Amino acid sequence: MKTTFITGATSGIGLACAYKFAQAGYRLILNGRNADRLEQIASELQGQGATVLTLCFDVRDREAAQKALACLPADWQTIDVLINNAGLALGLEKEYEGAFSDWDAMIDTNIKGLLNLTRLVVPGMVERNRGHVINIGSVAGDAAYANGNVYCATKAAVKALSDGLRIDLAQTAVRVTNLKPGLVQTNFSVTRFHGDRQKADNVYKGIKPLSGDDIADVALYAAQAPEHVQIAEVLVLATHQASGSVIFREAKF
Repeated sequence: MKTTFITGATSGIGLACAYKFAQAGYRLILNGRNADRLEQIASELQGQGATVLTLCFDVRDREAAQKALACLPADWQTIDVLINNAGLALGLEKEYEGAFSDWDAMIDTNIKGLLNLTRLVVPGMVERNRGHVINIGSVAGDAAYANGNVYCATKAAVKALSDGLRIDLAQTAVRVTNLKPGLVQTNFSVTRFHGDRQKADNVYKGIKPLSGDDIADVALYAAQAPEHVQIAEVLVLATHQASGSVIFREAKF
């Protein structure tokens, strides 16, 4: 049975991936910052027959990540799929008006957190000459949009890091996928607007957005592709979204 490690697994795309991969027969290592929520999800999945281990730590905390990985039981140390999903957007201000604290949180989570887990997990994949890293990027990494500055920069970094890792692993059988969603209706916008639900809901008005399940389907497809097939990059948009900044909205949605 293969093992999938998912960061940021307590909500949104990470949670959807947990259910999709469990249904496909993978064992799960679920990471998040909320221990109670992790245990609740683990209990629900175990009730459906899944095998689940939880690791509660913040991906920004390198020491905590190292300790958690080092303490994995021996039979859980072979990680076949790493889904670097933990990430967030904070604020939607002009670059010269942004909050330093928001910048730090996005850079430390979206870039350094991804690097922390990559550095800790991928050496084992290289040693075994098998494995798959799926990084959750964004359409925002392809081109900046108004007031998205630092968030867009972090997702551009995810693309560059994914490409660089793929190059570094070309001599191995370890695969790397950069999965780039467009508008996905999760708690993403609630977090971006610091809990303002009305502002968050407005993001999805007039368009049927993607769901976490839609992105999890693509992640699972990439993971289950034949071993000689590497799904290097996938851009997934809602039907009425053409890019990070071009969206056609209708009143019926």
